[in-house]
Amino acid sequence: MLVGTDKRKRQKQNRDSRRDQVTRQVQQGKMRKRGMQIAVAVLVVVALVGFVFATGDNSDDTAITESGVDTTEVLADETTDEAATENAVFEFGAGECPPTDASADQRREFADAHQLCIDPTKSYTANFDTTQGSFTVQLLPERAPGAVNNFVSLARWKYFDGTKCHRVIEDFVVQCGDPTATGSGGPGYSFADELPSAGEYTIGSLAMANSGPNTNGSQFFIITGVSGTSLPPSYTLFGQVTAGLDTAVAAMAALFNPDPAANGVPPAADIILNSVTISES
Repeated sequence: MLVGTDKRKRQKQNRDSRRDQVTRQVQQGKMRKRGMQIAVAVLVVVALVGFVFATGDNSDDTAITESGVDTTEVLADETTDEAATENAVFEFGAGECPPTDASADQRREFADAHQLCIDPTKSYTANFDTTQGSFTVQLLPERAPGAVNNFVSLARWKYFDGTKCHRVIEDFVVQCGDPTATGSGGPGYSFADELPSAGEYTIGSLAMANSGPNTNGSQFFIITGVSGTSLPPSYTLFGQVTAGLDTAVAAMAALFNPDPAANGVPPAADIILNSVTISES
């Protein structure tokens, strides 16, 4: 009797031990899986934070580290209808339109965003003359009428003339459009986003820098490397470099700040926008 009882006890103990072992393995597996999920979530958050263009006051002080597409890639056709729908509800400001004949006196302070000053049926290009050479940007009013209207209006007010590009990050972006060259300057107003779909940024894209949703002002950036093309679609895309990408823009991009802790500010040498003029056809 005693021998049989001890045997049953040992068998029960063995079963309990195996059950406990299996339970621990399942729990450990769940913990490992949960740990992996948390790690992935943390990495995603860190990556996105790295891409944010933080600005104080209607402008942009970027905290950046970035990622690639052929410079000749055409913006995806399937996003056009969606973009047009969003753009149809864009609300313009009440600010005065500048003269179109280059006769305006320079102006850098505004009480409100501009009213609709461009002709949506026309084509607009921006011609940049800089200390590193000249380049041309085809603006995209069909995709971002608000941002194009803003940029054309500011350029015609000679807002950008004589300003410095305040940030250059290697293989990522050149950021300009702040008259104070501090990363916190702007025109005194902000306007709504007209965001692209994921994957639309290419090398040579022009996009608005911001400090969060619907905080666009005057600061913009040019994507200069494959890192920049992997930015999340959180920045209004409103133009594409069509001439000077391999010359002037490349020369600007070469003046990146080599200190990783500096976040690209200031560039290795001055980059000055001597003038930004608009051609309409």
